[in-house]
Amino acid sequence: MQVREDDISLYGFFDEMERSMFVHLISVSGVGTNTARVILSSMSVEEIRYAIIQENEALLSKIKGIGPKTAKRIILDLKDKLMKQGLTEGLVVEPGTEFKPVGGHAAIKDEALSALQTLGYTKAIAEKQILQVLKVKPEISQVEELLKHVLKQINS
Repeated sequence: MQVREDDISLYGFFDEMERSMFVHLISVSGVGTNTARVILSSMSVEEIRYAIIQENEALLSKIKGIGPKTAKRIILDLKDKLMKQGLTEGLVVEPGTEFKPVGGHAAIKDEALSALQTLGYTKAIAEKQILQVLKVKPEISQVEELLKHVLKQINS
């Protein structure tokens, strides 16, 4: 709940991690509650953490309303906070590599989503189907395999 002189707003979150990320995002200068909601609607908390820790401005800039300057500011302000608070759990570092989400699902989800949208499926339906398949089969590591299971699920 946010109370101001002229407004009382109530925000709901799926879980504590999402709420925590929202609080972190609105602490960044130039990122208000609406922008934070758009960011959380566009990407999962894991993907946001991954983009911040990897300093991936391009990924953050893809979000509506986030330009390169805002993306840089988010990364600059939040990278150290996320590292210090242990909010990097769920991200693993293999020797000689960069941070990756566990299972590497972020990249294959993006590619599968793009492919399904090209085939004519809406973003919402495609995302829902992808998440359902990955929940049942988290071991999937190939885009082709993910697409095969998603299309099978949609057509059944």
